[in-house]
Amino acid sequence: MSWLKRWEPEDAQFWKKEGSGRAWGTLSVTTFSLIASFATWFVMSAVVVRLPQIGFKFDTMQLFWLAAMPGLSAGAMRTVHTFLIPIFGTRMTITVATFIKLIPMIWLGYAVQNPETPYMHFLMISFLCGFGGGDFSSYMPSTSTFFPKRLQGTAMGLQAGIGNFGVSIVQFVTPWIIGFAVVAAAGPSQVMTKATPVFDVKITKEAGVIKDVIVVGKLAGAMTVVKNEAGLVQDVIIAETDATKVMKTDVKKNADGIVTDLTVKKIIKKDIWLQNAALWYVPYLLIAGIICGVYLRSIPMKKPSFGKMIGDMTNNKHAYFMVWTYIMTFGSFSGFAASFPLMIKTIYWGIPGMDMALAPDPLKYAWMGPFIGSIVRFAGGPLSDKFGGSIFTQLSGVGLIAGCAALIFGGFLTPTSIDQFPMFVYIMLWIFLMAGIGNFATFRQYPIVYAYNPRMGAQILGWTGAWAAYGPFVFSALIGGSITKYGSAIPFFAGAAVFYFIGSILNWVYYTKPGAERGDWGVGKTWWDRISESERQKYIAANP
Repeated sequence: MSWLKRWEPEDAQFWKKEGSGRAWGTLSVTTFSLIASFATWFVMSAVVVRLPQIGFKFDTMQLFWLAAMPGLSAGAMRTVHTFLIPIFGTRMTITVATFIKLIPMIWLGYAVQNPETPYMHFLMISFLCGFGGGDFSSYMPSTSTFFPKRLQGTAMGLQAGIGNFGVSIVQFVTPWIIGFAVVAAAGPSQVMTKATPVFDVKITKEAGVIKDVIVVGKLAGAMTVVKNEAGLVQDVIIAETDATKVMKTDVKKNADGIVTDLTVKKIIKKDIWLQNAALWYVPYLLIAGIICGVYLRSIPMKKPSFGKMIGDMTNNKHAYFMVWTYIMTFGSFSGFAASFPLMIKTIYWGIPGMDMALAPDPLKYAWMGPFIGSIVRFAGGPLSDKFGGSIFTQLSGVGLIAGCAALIFGGFLTPTSIDQFPMFVYIMLWIFLMAGIGNFATFRQYPIVYAYNPRMGAQILGWTGAWAAYGPFVFSALIGGSITKYGSAIPFFAGAAVFYFIGSILNWVYYTKPGAERGDWGVGKTWWDRISESERQKYIAANP
């Protein structure tokens, strides 16, 4: 039987005898699957940077769309998943969601092996990768229905926090696992060509042409600079030696044959197995899907019409307020997780006069923010159960505003020295920490707002998650647009601070201040606990 005949988690005797074991077992199984959801959602961002290095001829905008598409499809799919648990139940929904992620992983694993694979194939694969981000809106509503209200924050904080580690897994595992052949059946290796600038060649420019080339180190005796009678550089010749055999010069000249730009690059070639980045998830997904299909059970719910479910989410003000605060929290987490490496490269690789040898490696820091956000999301659930989710959502909003202000007024978005970089990283990690606090808080807070109807409480988790899933696309696009149009990310962070301020005001007025309309101040101290039994029955009767 896939459907449970009875489920009453608020009944202490039932919970002790039967409910607790089933609920925690369900949480363990679905969380194991959710890790793969987050990992497969972000896998394209790890693969796409390697495609040009193994022979694919996609331009910059095409690569951008491949990285952005999972964010677009995830938002759309979360809207769909918002309504699946009440209709199909936990067992079928989670099992199918787990198995369906095999399609983009297998397809991607073989697509990367042929540089002639059409771009449209990759675009479709990228869209399907977003299914891993979309099904989050089924996992959370499912978990909320299995636990009593006093444990919902803990349970969902554990699941979301551990699930978010999937983002870090992608960043940790991918560079390692593509370095060797896992199994012969996975396919042959590809030759990765990587060109890095040689920093012991310095040029002096004047009026758009090169006046002088200074060569130091190993290249000093191997490079010949040819000048004309006017002292302008006409050519640069590099002799082949042990030190220069992997070097390549890129010389650009004007119509008069004068050198206008010069780059000396070190060319590194090595074998990689890029298909491993996707194919290693296949056995994981197979195991997870089988366990889900065998163990999971579903809680019967009244199945309203699709129109009613949409109405539940759009015909009351609280749904809109919670969408705002969830974009503020999880939207920030996912959005900055996607854009943090790009921000490092764009902002701190363009400091005037900086020695590029000192330029920070974005991938060295990319994992830190998502890791911190996941840790606090994992650990903070019990705190929200004890003290209420509202106050932590409030703390998150204030902290995010402070982080934006520190970046803007501290000059870290328009740096003049690489010495500012460490503090920039610390502030960004603070922002990730604050977003993580908001993430665990909202999972406790939102079901409490709909305490009179568990189905609506589950739906709101999916509904808000659907909108916040657009974070990776929206944040990256707006940050990039801000830098492109205005020369810095300051306009974006100023706008973000305003958005956080409005969200914090809404949260304070309706959910946090003493006597708030739908306040949550901890176990036994919610708005639902405050009203009389007759008032509760009126809410229940009015919202079947």
